[in-house]
Amino acid sequence: MIKNILQSWDGKWPQIKSYKPAPTGEAVLDQPSFDTIEVDNLFETVNYARTIAGQTVLYRSLTQPLDTHADIVAKQEALREIKDNPAVKENLERIIGHCAETEKNLYVLLFGEFLGSFGTARQENQIEGYGYKQYRRGVRFVLNLVDFIHGSNSPQSPYLKSIFDKINKFSQSRTYSLMAGPVYNSEKGFQTKEERKGCWTPATIFKPSIFKPMLIASIFAAIWSVTHFFPTDLFSFSKEAIPVASIFFIPLLLAYFPVIGSYDRDSCIMPLRDEFKQSEELGEALDALGQLDELLAFIAFSENHGSDTTLPKMLDKPKHSIKLAEATNPVLAHKNPAYVANDFSVDEERLVFITGPNSGGKTAFCKTITQIQVLAQIGCFVSARQAEIAVADRIFYQAPEISHLDDGEGRFGTELKRTRDIFLATTAKSLVVLDELSEGTTFEEKMEASANVLDGFYRKGNTTILITHNHQLVDLFIKKRIGIARQVEFAGDHPTYKLIEGISRVSHADRVAEKIGFSKKDIDNYLSGQQ
Repeated sequence: MIKNILQSWDGKWPQIKSYKPAPTGEAVLDQPSFDTIEVDNLFETVNYARTIAGQTVLYRSLTQPLDTHADIVAKQEALREIKDNPAVKENLERIIGHCAETEKNLYVLLFGEFLGSFGTARQENQIEGYGYKQYRRGVRFVLNLVDFIHGSNSPQSPYLKSIFDKINKFSQSRTYSLMAGPVYNSEKGFQTKEERKGCWTPATIFKPSIFKPMLIASIFAAIWSVTHFFPTDLFSFSKEAIPVASIFFIPLLLAYFPVIGSYDRDSCIMPLRDEFKQSEELGEALDALGQLDELLAFIAFSENHGSDTTLPKMLDKPKHSIKLAEATNPVLAHKNPAYVANDFSVDEERLVFITGPNSGGKTAFCKTITQIQVLAQIGCFVSARQAEIAVADRIFYQAPEISHLDDGEGRFGTELKRTRDIFLATTAKSLVVLDELSEGTTFEEKMEASANVLDGFYRKGNTTILITHNHQLVDLFIKKRIGIARQVEFAGDHPTYKLIEGISRVSHADRVAEKIGFSKKDIDNYLSGQQ
């Protein structure tokens, strides 16, 4: 079960990136694929969320994309309702705008560090004094959120309605009642107004203020009673008695503030905030706020991307497939209208080989495919003119790994173990990208091992994309009419970044070596200069 964002922060000051991908085979993305696809960069690109809750929910979505067709389509329907209905969008933007300005007030209350009576707060997570101001501000943020939702028209889309329902459900909770007050502090602990009905045990009412009229009045009433019923020269208010009486009144007044303030902080504010932090209903309400902000962030991403975006048509199929028209990389094409778009589709072919010289755009294109798949499965717009995408139960991207000194397997074994783990975790509904295969061994062994692995993936039926310079391996499969071959296009020595049919049989390694100043000529010149 996925933790709500309050639970993910684990009692600490909010961290936006508090979620991690699940272990291999347990969810859509695992950590190695997450890192290779550069989902952190994807997050920074899509992150138009204005609240900490919204950014945390967005990051959670990217670490754990949806794998259910109905859930993805439900988010898309919510996006359409917001985008097509200006009144709904304006209302949500107003809510998110206010929450973005005041949200930290709640986090200071929940996670702030108390400095004591005489400390001075120098950081946003520090609380000076007794915490009355922070308590009132933090509670007010939550109560305002509920008021905003109560004052909004009921949405039509099920997903948006479920978000509103979370906040409405919170308004029926004990946590909300404690925040709204009054809070009764009795021998049974804190009680709400509803819980006090029919209860006759003594209780005090917690007021988040140092000035308590009833308490002050009671103190003076007690003093008056003493002076009235037990008159003495000490409590007679002659001019001569005032200096003597002040010896008792002034210390009493000075003691009032630290005694009452410390009691409220230690016996009321701190225990209450501990209860708030453990509140599942409050966590769900913050989740709901984050989900609203996430939807607005998706729309802002689409409006600011700089090239075509679309809500993909999501397919619920027993096998993975993808069809993209004029697709661009979500990160590299962001606000870059000159980025080259490509068409791409794979359905029954199952196996795609992508070849071409270095720096031709092979890896960037494969990251385009996987990043678009991830965006589609969080319900977001994708960077393409048109898209039809089947839901993938797993998205894997394997890139070359450097072996560790203590793994005992070398590069070949390290990569083969990763490939095995991917293979065992995939189904026909999976999307797999392999960046080269079987490195760190002889050409003959590389050919045999790579052919065996690819044949296994092909028989499993998932979509497998292989980036490779090994055109002999591609020839082997194409001759058997298995898979399709694509190559990155070059105009002379310069890449066009277009993907075209065919198999590239050149590497342009000499061009790359010259570009970085380490060609044969550069080496010869260096050695000549040393003689």
